Amino acid sequence: MTDSTTAGVPQERRLVTAVPGPKSQQLLARKNAAVANGVAVTLPVFTARAGGGILEDIDGNRLIDFGSGIAVTTVGNSAEAVVRRATAQLADFTHTCFMITPYEEYVEVAEALAELTPGDHAKKSALFNSGAEAVENAVKIARAYTKRQAVVVFDHGYHGRTNLTMALTAKNMPYKNGFGPFAPEIYRVPVAYGYRWPTGPENCGPEAAAQAIDEISKQVGADNVAAIVIEPVLGEGGFIEPAKGFLPALKKFAEDNGIVFVADEIQSGFCRTGQWFACEDEGIVPDLITTAKGIAGGLPLAAVTGRAEIMDAAHAGGLGGTYGGNPVACAAALGAIATMKELDLNAAAQRIEGIMKPRLAAMQEKFDVIGDIRGRGAMIAVELVKDPATKEPAPELTGAVAKACHAAGLIVLTCGTYGNVLRFLPPLVISDELLNEGLDLIEEAFAAQL
Repeated sequence: MTDSTTAGVPQERRLVTAVPGPKSQQLLARKNAAVANGVAVTLPVFTARAGGGILEDIDGNRLIDFGSGIAVTTVGNSAEAVVRRATAQLADFTHTCFMITPYEEYVEVAEALAELTPGDHAKKSALFNSGAEAVENAVKIARAYTKRQAVVVFDHGYHGRTNLTMALTAKNMPYKNGFGPFAPEIYRVPVAYGYRWPTGPENCGPEAAAQAIDEISKQVGADNVAAIVIEPVLGEGGFIEPAKGFLPALKKFAEDNGIVFVADEIQSGFCRTGQWFACEDEGIVPDLITTAKGIAGGLPLAAVTGRAEIMDAAHAGGLGGTYGGNPVACAAALGAIATMKELDLNAAAQRIEGIMKPRLAAMQEKFDVIGDIRGRGAMIAVELVKDPATKEPAPELTGAVAKACHAAGLIVLTCGTYGNVLRFLPPLVISDELLNEGLDLIEEAFAAQL
């Protein structure tokens, strides 16, 4: 890739110390003394610089990045257009609060979101700082519009760490344990998890939809539901792609019953799955869509975008926040979106999938602990099991493989309700050479553990 996406960082893996190295270990001791223990780290290497598909630590090690800061640095770290636009904005002003004296960059981001998100209806946006804020505000907006209170979410879903979004999130540890009580009027129903569906993936979509709709109708009552909130590809829950037909059935149910359909695209949006948004795969046009992570090239920004009449339901002053839509973050977002268009990062994600899935399928032939390969674009995962017949989760093996990858200089992340999923989120600007080298390291990590 060009210097515009690599930020001058050499695009080659290099290990000069053990991982983590001595300087990182010294900083880790300082971190442990000064930072709350609840803020844990996956891999305690302290970053010095990053770009393209490489992260360089303070010891001089260069690691291949299959994490992208959890799907954030889609355009690479320090992408030229992001840095240029954010730097120019820093020189002009850093903050006024859009609710006090507004600025053009916020409006430009809202206009870009109206253009890029699915559907040709009139749209409006509100900008925030984090994905959890976006989801929480989507619920507020849906409740204001429908004058209802109930919110329906799904098994294996993840939506954030605020009180309301913890309630929306399915997994207890580490997200919810000990932090209750949680917000009321949240109802959880089954999701179409094809790999683990009792009658097989071929039946999963329609059966899971029928079961979910039945539970909503009986236990909640469709007339009481303000919003259905779902990730078109479930992220922290294990990169689960709902089986075909599930999302369209839920969307139709929402339409028929005056329910606001919210697509949580915080991890899956902005070219990550090979489309601007993952919900486009089955032609879903959500009423509201939440975005964050990849939107601004690493700066904190999030959004709720949706049908103008729904977005306008909240009273004046009902939406906002001191830092929401910060001008520097907005400038960065405009640079990130320009980069996605210029480099056709949807095509790049599709190319990454074309490399990764065949390589992982070949590994599955060698290692039967790989029970499932799933995902789209550059949002790919493998689910590890102790026995492919019983599909018993293998979280210890998953952790061991991840740890071996880290020691070899490859950043990978784990996820899944059962802690048994390795997820791969490379920057979309990663080179084919680094991508294949990373896959070599994954294969070597499996071989070493089995």
